[in-house]
Amino acid sequence: MKGIILAGGSATRLYPLSKSISKQIMPVYDKPMIYYPLSALILAGIREILIISTPRDLPMFRELLGTGETLGMRFDYIVQEKPNGLAQAFVLGERFIGDRPACLILGDNIFYGQGFSGILAKAKDVKDNACIFGYSVKDPRAYGVVEFDESGKVLSIEEKPETPRSTYAVPGLYFYDNSVVARAKALKPSVRGEYEITDLNRTYWQEGKLKVEIFGRGFAWLDTGNSDSLLEASNFVATIQKRQGFYVSCIEEIAWRKGWIDDAQLEKAGKALDKTDYGKYILSLIA
Repeated sequence: MKGIILAGGSATRLYPLSKSISKQIMPVYDKPMIYYPLSALILAGIREILIISTPRDLPMFRELLGTGETLGMRFDYIVQEKPNGLAQAFVLGERFIGDRPACLILGDNIFYGQGFSGILAKAKDVKDNACIFGYSVKDPRAYGVVEFDESGKVLSIEEKPETPRSTYAVPGLYFYDNSVVARAKALKPSVRGEYEITDLNRTYWQEGKLKVEIFGRGFAWLDTGNSDSLLEASNFVATIQKRQGFYVSCIEEIAWRKGWIDDAQLEKAGKALDKTDYGKYILSLIA
């Protein structure tokens, strides 16, 4: 399976912070924001990842992440000239995806909870279908909303409905079979002039090929669309790390536990950052 991180957009709700720097480069406590969606793809066992961003911001991601070799991975990069909707990621990534299934994650989404790896493994088994997630929120009107029955069968999926049929928002994490590229290329722009991910998901649903996995109580899904949510995410990560002593979304640790890098490579990564708590944490794993 191939992975895509969509890290574009202008992030106007974070102005003036985002006028000169990508939102996904901004810190969420002690790490760049993109580390969090990247860690989710690593937990899913995805080693080949495409980062899509703006002409201004893509060089920063190249400098930050490089080729992926230090993590036992491979990173590719492609420019999105202007934000034309989430589904455009599959059109831009057609050559990268090739004949493989694909997972898309938004660069400003943070997931944390026990059993996340197991949920990802289950969702990753798409075969000839697609898998999205449901997360109950107080006010789902700002999101894509999925309705399902007691057996988990999807009954409807809508984009930002005025009268939601359920409280379950669809987070920015999606698993698809290889037909996703052809489906995305066949989409027509919405009234907003964008190629909507909900319209893409609806093509699977209409064929009975859309699955939904539920993130239950005790699981955290955070997005960072404005200053308040960015601060809340930082405070959340800080609290977890200080209380438990384990780091959230330490990409070097996850790659090491996956067996993609060895002790020597992990130690090298830690020593490069040994003046920071992050580097000291990495070195403590070996000890």
